[in-house]
Amino acid sequence: MTDDVVILIAEGDEGHFSLIRKNLMRAGIGNEIVRFSNGQETLDFLFGPGGNGPEDGKAYLLILDIRMPKVDGVKVLDRMRQNERLRRIPVIILTTTDDPAEVERCHRLGCSIYIVKPVEYDDFVDAIRKVGSFLSIVSVPQISETQ
Repeated sequence: MTDDVVILIAEGDEGHFSLIRKNLMRAGIGNEIVRFSNGQETLDFLFGPGGNGPEDGKAYLLILDIRMPKVDGVKVLDRMRQNERLRRIPVIILTTTDDPAEVERCHRLGCSIYIVKPVEYDDFVDAIRKVGSFLSIVSVPQISETQ
């Protein structure tokens, strides 16, 4: 993944966000990171009229928790995949939910990858470093108004 890909992280837990950011950096990911603390903030960025949303010609990747305040991540994913422009953004679900029905639902809606957050601290740190290693080799498409 090139350094010009913006990593969007929708994570309601401040501690989890800090661990994710710190361990992505430890894995060599130096990309810009933008955090949203709830699903509504995420939707406001993606669909909001303020002009601060995804820019044409830029590439984005979203790390999305499905258990968030205001609007859950599944609804965010569903809205993104219904939008022609935003459906190109890869979405990595990173959540505590390991319910097979929820995993199936997210894949059916179009998530790129579904990762269950490990409960133990060291396992969580290790998982995020592995995500960082994975991100260092993937290609992410740019979005544009004329998809």
